[in-house]
Amino acid sequence: MSTRSETSGRPLRAGVVGLGWAGQQHMAAYDALPGVELVAIAGMEDGPRAELGEQYGLERLYRDWKDLVADGDLDVVSVAVPTFLHAPIAVGALDAGIHVLSEKPIARTAAEAETMVDAAHRAGRVLEVAFNHRRRGDIQALKAAIDAGQIGRPYHARAVWLRRAGIPALGSWFTNREMAGGGPLIDIGVHVLDYALHLFGEPRVVAVSAVTHSELGVRGRGGATASKQHVGSAYEVEDLASLLLRLEGGGSIVLETSWAAYRPAGDEFGITLYGTEGGADLRVVDYAPSGELTIFTGDGEQIEDISVTADPGRGHLAVVETFLEHVADPSGWANWDGALALERARVIDAAYESARIGAEVRLAPSHAATAPAQPDRAAAGATTKGA
Repeated sequence: MSTRSETSGRPLRAGVVGLGWAGQQHMAAYDALPGVELVAIAGMEDGPRAELGEQYGLERLYRDWKDLVADGDLDVVSVAVPTFLHAPIAVGALDAGIHVLSEKPIARTAAEAETMVDAAHRAGRVLEVAFNHRRRGDIQALKAAIDAGQIGRPYHARAVWLRRAGIPALGSWFTNREMAGGGPLIDIGVHVLDYALHLFGEPRVVAVSAVTHSELGVRGRGGATASKQHVGSAYEVEDLASLLLRLEGGGSIVLETSWAAYRPAGDEFGITLYGTEGGADLRVVDYAPSGELTIFTGDGEQIEDISVTADPGRGHLAVVETFLEHVADPSGWANWDGALALERARVIDAAYESARIGAEVRLAPSHAATAPAQPDRAAAGATTKGA
């Protein structure tokens, strides 16, 4: 499918707000893919902005995202900045008629996310959120095994992303509740929530019971002190969260995520699935391109376990490519309105509320609950955002 502008036949013109790791993934994707041209970037850091402008041969370099939007002539924009800026930038771009691809999480709260979805509806433009971990080759291989019936109907899972000492930066916006919306649950846990529900086939979450703990970050343990992103914040968020999700139809997911905990060193994420005809276990250590994936099958005493070697996925390149394909098809724009990411935000809101009150929180059905699932395809100025 062509990704050229539906009106002029020229390549789509793209902008990126945010100069950190995530923003650079979007820049590289726009630069590599056909039918799109990276023409503008915005971010507060003068040095990186100039360097990236030179790297990509750009003339339109902005400190303030509002100037990038106001100068016009953009078809798409990626938003890769601290979470508290997602909603204002996305709404501003959508109201200007620009399609938006935002980094995760969609926003700090479901209420903020709703303003973004409303703006997409109002503008008649595409709004998507970058859930790049579901694009990993091992996650895709596991999804293919489930879809092929190898484990039957999945009914329970334990999904995790755990770090020994991985608080992004003590004293930064990441550890400020007002700026970030929360700690590891909303930062890396949202990826776990996304790939777990994706593997289950997007069932509706009907109830959440959660606990959160803040034991290490408050004592200055578990992460380095922030440098350029320092905002002088105390440690205001959790460093570990554990959730039980009850799914429509009777399924369940236990989700655990930590930035800091006394456990084996490094990063570990993955999922263990239990199904009616088999099971599966995926473990990824320290961002390995492909994790250890095992499918457990057999009948009674007969054991038939299968080790699967998956190719690395295409990550942000696949995310951006699919976003551009959706933009290139005006007849489908209404299907890509951020509703799936809004549902993720509603679950996280419920988890934080459950932890606050010490009781299960039930989620009411919403119009977004029937939104199409993402296909499994191979403030003035903006600061940087990490992975």
